[in-house]
Amino acid sequence: MLFETLGAARDLGRLNTILGVLIRHGFGDTVRRLGLADSLERAGHALRWNHAADLARLEPPVQVRLAIEELGPTFVKLGQILAGRADLFAPEWIAEFEKLHSHVPAVPLDSLRPQLREDLGGEPEAVFARFDAEPLAAASIAQVHRAQLHDGTEVVVKIRRPGVGDTIEADLRLLARLAVVADTELPNLRPYRLQQIVRELSHSLRRELDLASECRSAERIAANLASLPWIVVPRVHWSLTHERVNVQDFVGGVPGHALAELDARGMNRALLAQRGCQAVLKMIVEDGFFHADPHPGNVFYLDGNRIAFIDFGMVGRLSERRREELLNLLLGLVERHAQAVADVLLDWTGDDHGINLSMLETEIETFVDQYHGVPLAQLNLGQMLADVTALLRDHHLALPSDMALLIKAFITLEGMGRGLDPGFHMTTEALPMLQRVVRARYRPRAVAKRGWKTLRRTLAVAEQLPHDVSRLLRNARRGRVQVGIELAHLKRVGDQIDRAANRLTMALVIAALIIGSSIVMTVQGGPTLFGLPAFGLVGFASAFVGGLWLVRAIWRSSRGRDVEPGA
Repeated sequence: MLFETLGAARDLGRLNTILGVLIRHGFGDTVRRLGLADSLERAGHALRWNHAADLARLEPPVQVRLAIEELGPTFVKLGQILAGRADLFAPEWIAEFEKLHSHVPAVPLDSLRPQLREDLGGEPEAVFARFDAEPLAAASIAQVHRAQLHDGTEVVVKIRRPGVGDTIEADLRLLARLAVVADTELPNLRPYRLQQIVRELSHSLRRELDLASECRSAERIAANLASLPWIVVPRVHWSLTHERVNVQDFVGGVPGHALAELDARGMNRALLAQRGCQAVLKMIVEDGFFHADPHPGNVFYLDGNRIAFIDFGMVGRLSERRREELLNLLLGLVERHAQAVADVLLDWTGDDHGINLSMLETEIETFVDQYHGVPLAQLNLGQMLADVTALLRDHHLALPSDMALLIKAFITLEGMGRGLDPGFHMTTEALPMLQRVVRARYRPRAVAKRGWKTLRRTLAVAEQLPHDVSRLLRNARRGRVQVGIELAHLKRVGDQIDRAANRLTMALVIAALIIGSSIVMTVQGGPTLFGLPAFGLVGFASAFVGGLWLVRAIWRSSRGRDVEPGA
């Protein structure tokens, strides 16, 4: 039943809407295979199985994109996350996911007033010296209005759309349950790590719903980039910022996609590309906290060859260990050290069963080695990263979600740099910083600091060891120690033995029936059927039926073994 699969009747209406959109866009067969259509119909929800001819002629990636756009903010965000998973999806899918935008009409100001009065403590016209009723931009989660503070400061007011949080939470619940169902019912989708992607989506969307969290991220990045005076992050006005609304300084400059205006203003394109690259590399390599969506719409170029970053709803985080692994990967690519690249990627992908790791390692080394002797200025680091993720995709391996987000940011960054300056080469910008960071890691003070941390952890373990040993011995005396041994395919072997024993038992029963019936046929007297002893005929008939069952069971078992290797 649907209620058993989804566990929440309150989401049935939203589920009906989602499935209706999927069916309209030609995914009715997938809905049926998930077993959701029959359950919805039994629950009293009718679905229309109409297929528009024009949709049927579209390529699957286009159909999926159109369906995602119609489904709303949760699914648009999901598509934007998938746009960064070149390790899972082919280029034609990534190209469609990158087109995803929320084409939604703006919410009228009158509909926003009750929420704004509650968050701002008054009418927007009273709180601000000027408040523009018409929004600058409208997206699926929030819309932006321009305003002016009483001290004359020009600001933008970002307002969350009313009710969007409830819709997103319902979608996330449904997606989490549907991912479990899909992993069970559609084995072909397992390489896409659906449950992992849904968890990543949940974390990202819940952060993006909190507009105050976006401002905290902005201030953190602003503090990290304080040493780069040419980088601007809008100031946050915390007295007017809450979970559903935030107020930041207005940034007026040349949008990242209006490159023709740069020449008219006399800006230095090559310098802008260099400074933008330095800022993003610092966020990623040194700070481990970076703007994860640095596309042209989130970048403005200001007078004095300055760069402003806006919209910190999507940020990436890298642990110290991840940063060290990233350094090794980038240095391996830039310096063409194939083994270093292979080691990092194999660590990231984990010990996936069924994967020929030695072959993968050989292919990675061959890929990196092809750049041996190529001048540094001719290396396209973004393309190299894209090719490496494609190689992993061919082997059905997935990167950790944080690294997939990072690689997407790298590829976007290099594309923006080349758009500003065709002669821009990220490798020439990245190598000095990477080498500087590596040298800093091996300075005596840094080595001593890491050694002290390791010593403290070792001493903590040693201090706890007597207690752990004492508890183990106490449990052993009480018979509470359990040893678990997991052998691969042991359950399957046990099932095969069980089936073989059942067939052997049936064969013995059939043999006994044949022998017993033969003896009965030689005995005179008793009831007869067709002139023959009735009990003997019944015994032979039972043996015949049992024999048919046994032959069928053996045939199905051998057929399953023949099919299994190719599954």
